[in-house]
Amino acid sequence: TPHNPTGTVLTREELAAIATIAIERDLYVVTDEVYEHLVFDDHQHIPLASLPGMRERTVTISSAGKTFSFTGWKVGWVTAPPDLLAAVRSAKQYLTFVASGPFQHAIAEALTLPDSYYAGLRDELAVKRDLLADGLATAGFTVFRPAGTYFITTDIRPLGPEISADGDGLAFCRGLPERCGLVAVPN
Repeated sequence: TPHNPTGTVLTREELAAIATIAIERDLYVVTDEVYEHLVFDDHQHIPLASLPGMRERTVTISSAGKTFSFTGWKVGWVTAPPDLLAAVRSAKQYLTFVASGPFQHAIAEALTLPDSYYAGLRDELAVKRDLLADGLATAGFTVFRPAGTYFITTDIRPLGPEISADGDGLAFCRGLPERCGLVAVPN
């Protein structure tokens, strides 16, 4: 949470329901919180590990590529209790061929930035989100305004069958570059 690509930000109640199930069934939970600083409007990012009984059973993953908009840098981090972190390291050593050493030093420095950096990034992206969402709505799309992340999800069906390819998202997206010079990802 926030979810990619829907932009859904889970509420405290939704996270508590997940925590209840995890505790009752003695489960571990892996959370992807790469968009933790990109929550908009009145929504709040609540780390699942911060809920009672969840710290010892949660593996939290984050990424510099998302946190700092450094696409391609491929530097991430995991937070977890020592035993779970050891398990992650054991698996990770067989998944990575090369490390991004120079980028790691840059990200270590970036992680010392003040909270104002994250607030500024969030505010800037909220303006861009609103501009794009409003433009898509004006163009006739049904827009699902995200509570977090970089992405916006739309419904193409209101555009009509001749434009929306009868609601076929893949056909619609394949035709966009020729039709108007844009690209989109079908869902």
